[in-house]
Amino acid sequence: MTSKICIFAAENVKQQKNIIMAEAIDIRELNERIEQKSAFVTNLQTGMAQVIVGQKHLVESLLIGLLSDGHVLLEGVPGLAKTQAIKTLAGLVDGKFSRIQFTPDLLPADVIGTMIYSQKDEKFVVEQGPVFANFVLADEINRAPAKVQSALLEAMQERQVTIGKQTYRLPEPFLVLATQNPIEQEGTYPLPEAQVDRFMLKVVIDYPKLEEEKKIIRMNITGEEAKVTPVLKTEDIKEARAVVRQVYIDEKIEQYITDIVFATRYPEKYGLKELKDYIEFGASPRASINLALASRAYAFIKRRGYVIPEDVRAIAHDVLRHRIGLTYEAEANNVVSEEIISQIINKVEVP
Repeated sequence: MTSKICIFAAENVKQQKNIIMAEAIDIRELNERIEQKSAFVTNLQTGMAQVIVGQKHLVESLLIGLLSDGHVLLEGVPGLAKTQAIKTLAGLVDGKFSRIQFTPDLLPADVIGTMIYSQKDEKFVVEQGPVFANFVLADEINRAPAKVQSALLEAMQERQVTIGKQTYRLPEPFLVLATQNPIEQEGTYPLPEAQVDRFMLKVVIDYPKLEEEKKIIRMNITGEEAKVTPVLKTEDIKEARAVVRQVYIDEKIEQYITDIVFATRYPEKYGLKELKDYIEFGASPRASINLALASRAYAFIKRRGYVIPEDVRAIAHDVLRHRIGLTYEAEANNVVSEEIISQIINKVEVP
């Protein structure tokens, strides 16, 4: 009886070793395939560098949004090339691009389109708005009133638009790249939490470094504009997204992502009792999903077929900063969401 148990145990160990070896081979093959498929990332980064000086984090964030099928919100003072970066990315991908300059008097019809009467056909026909594009630049999005925000919300989440009684699908890929100015408050409308949560990333842009600014001056005083030539087609983006979905995420990484998000809701359970009075509400389940998706895209950009904890840590601030509600006590003590996220990342156990 004992010998049978020993034989069974030995076979079980052998099966486990075979499974581990098979997984190692699969990950190795996946790694090689992703290294080949991600070659176009270099072309995109090179194309962006011809127009945008520095701002490596901004470029990576735009690529993550593009590869993860997620919308991106850029925040920074005027003159930091937010709009230029988005236009350049759209120019590098051979897709339809449209720009909407948001103003307080904007109407939903100015974004999604409307019904107009055709005298020739003697009936009402649909005139599609600028939202019907692959890349939509929502410039200074916080200047639009609530009605416009609601109209854009359906487009961002459902990838469709309702005009009259008809619903129209938006083209694929569809990406909203929005900018907002944090220092001007006159004539602005704070984005509702429901809409802010639809943005996969909120990227805060800072001033360029000294050497970078000197290079920016040299590029602009010549009077020559850098020509942006498409290096990808929309079909290539769809194929790349399919490959990004194959990037391996271990169960331990999934647990790590879940712990980070749960720490924003119940900080006291993670040894961060001092943060409880500063957090009004934590990140939603959409944060967990986007953290996993963005981690995959980040690993893909780094030409890896698997996600490591450093990938999660690298994009955690961009995914979470707009999903944590702060209390009046936090504002009184000048505590910002970035500090809370940093404390959580430093406290949650890394797998």
